[in-house]
Amino acid sequence: MKRSCEFRNLHSGFLGLLILVAWLIVSSEVRAATPPNIVYILADDQSFQDFGFMGNDKVLTPHIDALAEMSARFPNGYVPMSVCRPSLATFLTGLYPHQHGIHFNHPPPGLSEMRKMSADDYHQTRAVAEQLIRDVPTLPRILGRHGYVSFQAGKHWEGDFRNAGFTDGMTTARPADRLGSITGTREQANGEWVAHGNGDAGLEIGRVTMEPVKDFIVENRQRPFFLWYAPFLPHTPFDAPQEYRDRYAGQDIEPHMLPYYAEIARFDDTVGELLKVLDENDLRRNTLVVFAVDNGFRPHKTRKETYNSRSKLSVHEDGLRTPILLSWPGMIEPANHEQIVQTIDLMPTALAAVGLEEEITPRMPGYNLLPAAKGLQDLPDRAAFGAIYPNDAEVLGDASRHARGVWIRDGHFKLILPGPGPKPLQAALYDLLEDPEEEQNLFGEAAFRQQQAQLTAQLKSWWPATLPNTSSK
Repeated sequence: MKRSCEFRNLHSGFLGLLILVAWLIVSSEVRAATPPNIVYILADDQSFQDFGFMGNDKVLTPHIDALAEMSARFPNGYVPMSVCRPSLATFLTGLYPHQHGIHFNHPPPGLSEMRKMSADDYHQTRAVAEQLIRDVPTLPRILGRHGYVSFQAGKHWEGDFRNAGFTDGMTTARPADRLGSITGTREQANGEWVAHGNGDAGLEIGRVTMEPVKDFIVENRQRPFFLWYAPFLPHTPFDAPQEYRDRYAGQDIEPHMLPYYAEIARFDDTVGELLKVLDENDLRRNTLVVFAVDNGFRPHKTRKETYNSRSKLSVHEDGLRTPILLSWPGMIEPANHEQIVQTIDLMPTALAAVGLEEEITPRMPGYNLLPAAKGLQDLPDRAAFGAIYPNDAEVLGDASRHARGVWIRDGHFKLILPGPGPKPLQAALYDLLEDPEEEQNLFGEAAFRQQQAQLTAQLKSWWPATLPNTSSK
């Protein structure tokens, strides 16, 4: 009798194990057959240095640090241009600015002249340039053809959210109800109000409310979605509530850095809110979360709410470099990947994640990071490229004419060559291993002639136009 009971218990346990294994297999197959959601979280104006997981022990980024802990981490990521609109267009398209044509913040005749226009003329002038994003494939447009819904929240320079292919969104290219800089709704010389162009009502996300993002996630939890969360944070104005400054009480932080750090803590809280909604709706395990920065920023020491000359709009690391995080629990292996990567890589990576490799075109220069992120293969050693342009365009359709300079980072060397555009950059060569602050210009030095020649050849091969002749010094 005892043996019979033991046999039945053993048989019951074995049967239970078989059922569990079968359930896990079926669950895995169902999950594999369900297209993953994609969430882009994009910081606005934040140096690569200013995250806890990047080694900064003063700035408070606990939610982003927790995301990094469960991510494939690419600390040597680069944007192609160190200002928002060209960089964000690259996130949307996977193309360099000279390819998608959006190398500027403001179209011809430039912001100063546009501020003198009537509201109707101002919006029409911006609308002409908005055709550029409609003329190229974008991630939301591609995903939409394959059954995805998408939502734009935050920074968006391309007019109405539909221009970029989003099925829903917050930006309409018209003045927001809330007037002022935090909605990019500004007064013209004639007293009329216009949408500045950087996101209008969409800029309220993170600063005023998180509800539109939360509602979108909850309403679409049963279908595949793409969420673009690009808040106007930690961008100026540095108006974070006092509680965020109080979090740094007792720390030795320079006065000019405190408002910026407070804004970063505020942004980090919103990231925590977003991720919490994914968790509460049991969506995290079937969601690829991508984190990066549109361009860097470091506060000026004496000029309030102004970037210093070596960050935003510059060719230096504080302007161009960004960490890139890829998180997808159960699919991506948390690990560091020190190889150079670029934000052009995110388009092929996202398309591969949802099984749409056939949508990756030869024109897209990026590299699919997913196999490396899954721990299946090592990343190759690659160079990063880009160009620096002025904020205003003189004409549309001729990016190379505007380039102040072009740059390449390969290994630990960075080369900058002047371009034909206004205020051309100085030729420079930096050894980032020995000189991470980029203070010692090695261009023309005999000891580095080989590196200079090699990088020059690579850069000229990449750039689609002829560059001016450059003397050694």
